Amino acid sequence: MMISLRELTIFLGWCTAINMGILIFSTLMTTLTKSFAANLHSKLFQLDPASLPKMYFEYLGHYKILIIVFNLVPYLALRIMG
Repeated sequence: MMISLRELTIFLGWCTAINMGILIFSTLMTTLTKSFAANLHSKLFQLDPASLPKMYFEYLGHYKILIIVFNLVPYLALRIMG
């Protein structure tokens, strides 16, 4: 059974929405619970607490790029096509 372009467009739209929700939640959690998260992660993974803000920023940036490349751009291309 082949998936139609309409179904694929809907799927990618939901993927984009869900991933954007996760990105927003992650951003809020890392900014609102900055000291708690840094203390927890530094203890769990033996990391320098001073380096964690940069790591959080890189994580959020990479995640955003992946959402754009693999969810949003294909979704928009399918919307334009059909």
